Amino acid sequence: MLIKYLGHSAFLIKNKEGVRIITDPYSATQGIHYKPIDENADIVTVSHEHWDHNAVDSVRGNPVVVRGEGKRNIRGTTISGISTFHDKKRGKERGENTVFVLDTDDLRLCHLGDLGHKLGEEQISLIGRVDICLIPVGGYFTIDAKEAKEVIESIEPKVVIPMHFKTSSLDFPIAGVDEFLKDVERVKRVDSPEYEIEKDKLPPEREVVVLKPAKSS
Repeated sequence: MLIKYLGHSAFLIKNKEGVRIITDPYSATQGIHYKPIDENADIVTVSHEHWDHNAVDSVRGNPVVVRGEGKRNIRGTTISGISTFHDKKRGKERGENTVFVLDTDDLRLCHLGDLGHKLGEEQISLIGRVDICLIPVGGYFTIDAKEAKEVIESIEPKVVIPMHFKTSSLDFPIAGVDEFLKDVERVKRVDSPEYEIEKDKLPPEREVVVLKPAKSS
């Protein structure tokens, strides 16, 4: 599996069969200075209907768009949507959020979208085993660094890739990734947007992998 960090909460995930999945494509406007997505995809997942996560038109290739809860099998990839919220008040402030779990290449990847709260027991059970977790860490609009660590402890992924944090290409009032990295034992900073992983190469102990956004301006 190849994981390419485009920026914000957008990733391009490519499996061994060449199926291309883009998560939460952003619109390069209103404080987002990342370059436009401008990538081909077969599938796009949208965690919620905010402009910085649902810009499906920015993706090329006429992809299948997946929204909301439920399980689908598309191009050999099983995609499970689990309902959560964008805030701590059951969606009263920012609405609903869908966590997506992708099963492909014998790996389970979880994209938490704009999760705004700690996960409940039922949600943890529905998510199930996680090999790779893409998690928001910037706070304000989502869980913050401390809460992100608690979520990680609850689902126990082998690889953690932070997203939705402050960069020079983002004007949002959120924290940078270094706040999340405090007191983290195993951190791998990759001077590239890409990370390749296989089932038999998962780290024996949990590892945080920080990727460089591909679309930085």
